[in-house]
Amino acid sequence: MRNPLSRATVPLAAAVLAAVAVLPAAAATPLPVPETSAAAPAADHPTYIVTVHPALDPATVAGAYGITPIHVYRDALNGFAARLSPEQVEDLRATRSVVRSVEADGTASADGTAG
Repeated sequence: MRNPLSRATVPLAAAVLAAVAVLPAAAATPLPVPETSAAAPAADHPTYIVTVHPALDPATVAGAYGITPIHVYRDALNGFAARLSPEQVEDLRATRSVVRSVEADGTASADGTAG
């Protein structure tokens, strides 16, 4: 005896399988890495907050640029904090497909004054 839903579920199952087959290829897409290799920043370089696109893992982006994050953020924002050389800042800011913003770290207060 035939199940009357079997014909309707075949196209749905095919669509789900096709969508799942595409996911690993999209996830495996390499991140663009700058052509020049910036030297590791000195301890006296300023700290920056780098915000990356929501679909990307911030630790992976940092690693692709040879950056060791001080902090990785995944809740309030998707990004990381790191000491960056001027060359690294320039390279990150030039990669708009990966990085949303690169801002110097600082202090903030509830009344809006910098501390």
